Amino acid sequence: MIDLHRILRDYLGVRRALGYKLDRAGRLLPGFVTFLDESSAAFITTQLALTWATQAGRGGPPWFATRLGLVRPFAKYVSALDPRTEIPSVDLLPGRRRRGTPYVYSEEDVQALLTAARSLRSPFIASTYTTLLGLLACTGMRVGEVLALDRSDLDPRHGLLLVRHSKFGKSRLVPLEVTTLRALTKYGRERDRTIRPAKSPSLLVSSVGSRLDYRGVHHVFLRLLKSADLADRRPRRPRIHDLRHGFAVTTLLNWYRAGVDVQSRLPLLSTYLGHVSPSSTYWYLTATPQLIMLAHQRLERALGGRS
Repeated sequence: MIDLHRILRDYLGVRRALGYKLDRAGRLLPGFVTFLDESSAAFITTQLALTWATQAGRGGPPWFATRLGLVRPFAKYVSALDPRTEIPSVDLLPGRRRRGTPYVYSEEDVQALLTAARSLRSPFIASTYTTLLGLLACTGMRVGEVLALDRSDLDPRHGLLLVRHSKFGKSRLVPLEVTTLRALTKYGRERDRTIRPAKSPSLLVSSVGSRLDYRGVHHVFLRLLKSADLADRRPRRPRIHDLRHGFAVTTLLNWYRAGVDVQSRLPLLSTYLGHVSPSSTYWYLTATPQLIMLAHQRLERALGGRS
């Protein structure tokens, strides 16, 4: 029997070298290999993969499908070393969790959040969260990308932010509006006056000068939602990540209303947002009722012009 623990380490190392983070695979696949050991399996079989994928106590079919989806590429990798390896079919456990319709913040919603942030007890923390939320709303960056920004990533001369090693291991430049650049510059001066000496290279910092962490940011965000009277919105509570969705949807809505060729511009928006491909950006066109309606109206006009 081949050493699947060693092969798993090699598999994760190779794929991470290609830019994949594989956080979930790194957490769960060692358990799968241990399960094979405990089953005295000589090689990976479809039945054992199914048994492992469905033994999780919670989550139901979508989670079972996710677990089996982690096994499938690993089994493909192992099959090159052991031809006996069985690769689970993509038709097995097809149930996948559907992405919910994004909450699209209105301009009034964003202003309500910013007002709530300015009312935080500590003036410096109020400034930090006002800057954080404003940056998310104005650029559509991921929360993790903003929290990972260092001071050196801001190029005030050219009005650019460098996003390093984002979700898919790629870096990109994000151009800033003049007002956004001014807000970041103003915050930087306040940060440097408040936190002496600097304790972190982070662009946005906590009250003690350390880098903000997602868990703490999420906790404060829930408080701000309640203060802004946004916590009870339907069909679900808005999330901080929906600020990114809001940026993307608003951009697409403005393009449609301006009569521009949205399809030709999708790759530009995809690159700006750091999507791995335009297909990820295309999801917004099919998940947002306003965009579906505008796209349908444009199609009707185009077909009417051909009759």
